[in-house]
Amino acid sequence: MAKKKPKRQSRSIIIGHLEKINSKVFDQYHKQITEIIKGNTGVYALYRRDKLYYIGLATDFHRRINQHLKDRHKGKWSYFSLYIIRKSDHIREVETLLLRIAKPEGNYQKGKLKSSRNLAPQLKRLMTEGFKEFLDKTFGDRRKAPRMVKSRVLKGDKRDKPLKGFFPKGKRIYAHYKGADYKAFVFRTGTVKYNGQLYDSPSAAG
Repeated sequence: MAKKKPKRQSRSIIIGHLEKINSKVFDQYHKQITEIIKGNTGVYALYRRDKLYYIGLATDFHRRINQHLKDRHKGKWSYFSLYIIRKSDHIREVETLLLRIAKPEGNYQKGKLKSSRNLAPQLKRLMTEGFKEFLDKTFGDRRKAPRMVKSRVLKGDKRDKPLKGFFPKGKRIYAHYKGADYKAFVFRTGTVKYNGQLYDSPSAAG
């Protein structure tokens, strides 16, 4: 019986971190902190009390955080956290992801997702198809509906419209078919208005 190969464990992206370190500690013990993080690349965050204020990336943590003690961020943050990342290949994308999610007050830019595909158009298309299916189930599929034969209406025979009473305040309905958009309005009486004409039912309008 063949031995099972041991499962390959994925290597962690983050190999070290410091969280919620007081800015005064950084100022007084910067040599010790530098010894820990020297030569590493990663992402850091600045906090104003318990609120996230700023997110950045750095190849030199000590220089960047020390800079923020003197630049426009001076006095605006009281704690910092940093996360050492194993490889720097995707570090800028990691920073962009965090910026777009957290939207810190101190960051002017939220970053760009260069190689990421916007899925909104696909979602819109699927939503349109789903709504069309809903209309087809509710009012009948125009493509599959059998051809209606006009019947003679006897005098005094008052037939109710199929949608009468369904929409007391009226209802605007939409459909997307073969690349075109259609819209109609159903009155409380059940009459359907489409393209300026009145019909007794959706199938007649279709």
